[in-house]
Amino acid sequence: MLVSTLIASTGLFGSALGGILPRSFGIPKGDGFPFPNAAQEKQIALQALGKLPGAAPPKTLGAGSTTAFQLIAFNELFETAFFSSLLHNITQGVRGYEVPSSERGESEQIIRTILAQEKQHAIGALAILKSAGKFAPSPCKYQFPVNKLDDAIFLAETFTAVVLGALQDANVIFSSEGLPEIVRLVSSVIGQEGEQNGFYRIHLGEIPSESPFLTTVPAAFAWSALQLFVVPGSCSYDIKKIPLPIFPSLLVNGGPIAKVAPKDQTLKFEANLKGSKSAKNYYGKSENLYITYTTGQQLPISVKAENVRWNKNKVTLEAKFPYKENVMAGFSHAALTTGKDFASADAVVGKTLAAPGVIQVRNVI
Repeated sequence: MLVSTLIASTGLFGSALGGILPRSFGIPKGDGFPFPNAAQEKQIALQALGKLPGAAPPKTLGAGSTTAFQLIAFNELFETAFFSSLLHNITQGVRGYEVPSSERGESEQIIRTILAQEKQHAIGALAILKSAGKFAPSPCKYQFPVNKLDDAIFLAETFTAVVLGALQDANVIFSSEGLPEIVRLVSSVIGQEGEQNGFYRIHLGEIPSESPFLTTVPAAFAWSALQLFVVPGSCSYDIKKIPLPIFPSLLVNGGPIAKVAPKDQTLKFEANLKGSKSAKNYYGKSENLYITYTTGQQLPISVKAENVRWNKNKVTLEAKFPYKENVMAGFSHAALTTGKDFASADAVVGKTLAAPGVIQVRNVI
């Protein structure tokens, strides 16, 4: 089984997935995606094990709902490129992605199905934007900082956790703008993505259900995280057409994704704040700087930044990771903030200098 292959190959990851110079990838081609004709859509549906929603898409979208769907569509296009490249690497036996011949058929079937399901998500999101007469993002070129099967599955589990958090935020917006039918639709996608992540976590040798309440992610943080995978200048449009801020990256323990043990510890953070106008007032200072963690559905947890060091617009610091008190299992994210005592995860965005720092606490079976 693929499960046994992946569990045997995972071992311990490094603290981050950086340091590799990846090739660039586009979306899959050959079936009309992302705008297939009726016959092509039928084939995608057969591979995905399900058709597109039958209800007519909305003819109007509020400003918040428009931005939410633009983020969703952008992300789904990225995911189709990722799973297309992963499928290619497995089927071609690319070094680092080898699967025993007795298990290759199962492996290809699983990834091919997930790829088709992500295509359906993208097609649906783009159709809603088109129906409402709103800007719909087209594909860019993407880069994936992995070169092994185990790291690819870990990356998939991580970005899916981010998506699960961002879709929570989207549903709040859809509800506030009077779109209950869209809340139902997106909730079905949340369930589907959750099924995926339980599968990935089993492969990684972890408890499949991460925690009782999954971590929420503000749209601006999800949007900022996605930029790490986009080849600069590869989009055919100005990404500012999607009106979300892009924060400077916040590295944790040297990389964009830190994998840590389930215990209290001190984490190291760094950020290059060049181009951040709001950060200039804090250059060279250490007071009023915090690392604010979001985990599960708890209120944000702000910890005083320690050992703050500046080198022009670059900052390094440390902060305690209070795992035990807050039971911070699975996925959490961190922001470098100029405030504390936030009433919600969304409130963190307005006081953020750099984000998100992605933290994965392993819960091994």
